[in-house]
Amino acid sequence: MTDLVELAKRRGFFFQSSEAYGGVSGFYVYGPQGAALKRNIEDSWRDRFQVQEGHREIEAPTIMPEPVFEASGHLDGFDDMLVECPECGESHRADHLIEDNTDIEDAEALALEEVSELIADNDLHCPTCDTPLAGEPVEDFNLMFETDIGPGSGQPGYLRPETAQGIFVEFPRLKEYARNSLPFGISQIGKAYRNEISPRKSIIRVREFTQAELEHFIDPETDEPPLHLVEDIEVTLYSAVEQNADEGEYIYTTIGEAVDEGIIASDWIAYYLGVGQEWYERIGVDMDRFRFRQHLEGERAHYSSDCWDAEAEIDGDWVEITGYSYRSDYDLTKHDTYSDEDFTLFRQYDEPKVVERATVDPDMSYLGPEFGGAAADIAEALQTLAERDRTAFDGDEVTVEADGDSYTVPVEKTGFSVDEVKESGEHITPHVVEPSIGIGRVLYTVLDHAYETDEIEGETRTRLALEPELAPTTVGVFPLMDKDGMGEQAREIAAELRTHGFDATYDDSGNIGRRYRRQDEVGTPFCVTVDYEGLEDGTVTLRERDSTEQVRVAVSDLPDLLAELRSGDRAFSDL
Repeated sequence: MTDLVELAKRRGFFFQSSEAYGGVSGFYVYGPQGAALKRNIEDSWRDRFQVQEGHREIEAPTIMPEPVFEASGHLDGFDDMLVECPECGESHRADHLIEDNTDIEDAEALALEEVSELIADNDLHCPTCDTPLAGEPVEDFNLMFETDIGPGSGQPGYLRPETAQGIFVEFPRLKEYARNSLPFGISQIGKAYRNEISPRKSIIRVREFTQAELEHFIDPETDEPPLHLVEDIEVTLYSAVEQNADEGEYIYTTIGEAVDEGIIASDWIAYYLGVGQEWYERIGVDMDRFRFRQHLEGERAHYSSDCWDAEAEIDGDWVEITGYSYRSDYDLTKHDTYSDEDFTLFRQYDEPKVVERATVDPDMSYLGPEFGGAAADIAEALQTLAERDRTAFDGDEVTVEADGDSYTVPVEKTGFSVDEVKESGEHITPHVVEPSIGIGRVLYTVLDHAYETDEIEGETRTRLALEPELAPTTVGVFPLMDKDGMGEQAREIAAELRTHGFDATYDDSGNIGRRYRRQDEVGTPFCVTVDYEGLEDGTVTLRERDSTEQVRVAVSDLPDLLAELRSGDRAFSDL
């Protein structure tokens, strides 16, 4: 990690922000190389998870009002475990202290009391000043950044901790754009914010980061994924059962077999694991250092009925880069309850059905004088109870709750009845399948897995073996020497390639070998060199980064040839 972080800073991939003022932990700047790589990863994700799947994209605000997060559960359940040093006052993630100093891998899934006991049993000390932490309270710390919307105290708001809520709260309008038909998917790529207790490991755990999230809305009774498209894809799974076993092992299988054997319970989760597996391979993640791990019971988010993480190995640690969650109808149901909007869809029956419908028609001339201002709430509670449990009206009286108080009403005053009605459809709350990707973590994984050293002509070479699709610069264009027209020709070629959509850089500084090494170190897959021979016959030398092989090609063929090489439609060895 030290070597990669040093390269990233020196070559402009990423570095800590506000260094002129001492820096701010958990916030990073993506430099020219890093911003380009990040953009290419986002475009690749957008192509696979959005365009190819037929989904649409929105861009929502990063600040949202407090009621959104009351409804979503983030105000009450979006916490990490904090332990504070009594000597120096530094705060630390208690679960991370345990994971870093014991053999326990998933301390996040443990209860606060158990974490506190483990800190004492293992005599853990403050990483900053080495003060013992045994006996110090372990508390929940909410990770959201709070702010005010408007002047003065204004309206309470929060920086979003995930992009997902920006999609869910707009569902009443988004469903109209989808013609009120399921399934449909909405994606978003944007910033999210979490006030991490102890940011660490460079851009892997930060306070501001970019998420690429897809919320796929489905009818759980009728919609099925095209599982046949991914059923033969081979995956490495680390199920909850194997994690809890004394000698748990990886399961090497296919998506189809994992579904048939019940290892992956949801067909939709299985489908997106297959889609993800193909995408990770496409962008250069080392599949020998990759797995899908199922969340343990106490580890799952409050909204998730099942969740699998895509994890990559970095410096001996497994790092989550994507979460695949079946959120069921949790989010839409909560927003439907808390807001004044309708978060359901109307499902049309193939043919109208005759059904029994329990209804009430309360005698308000009785409820009003008897219960005063609570009458309307009681009437609504009676209707809800009739729909849920009609047997509650079998006696002479029925009891309901409204605003925390109980009220007893004579059944004869409720107007309760069960009637046969013809219905053409019903309102349903869609379920949600969510792949949620941390772009920064994927970027770091790609760099780490692409970082290689070898020896060229007796010298050690550092290179980033990035996939051409992702490389910040596609081609470096050099004159052998900047004289006799070679510099002018190289500049013209670089300019022409840019008009064809290639990120091309020109360099005439230092000897040609040193220029090659600079491009190898930032992952540029191809280099073009103009020499004396090329001035005569209109050709150039085209060099490949990984093999360092060179071929002679015509300048006029460069745009089409580079396009084929970048897309993978043609191999350099075939030239």
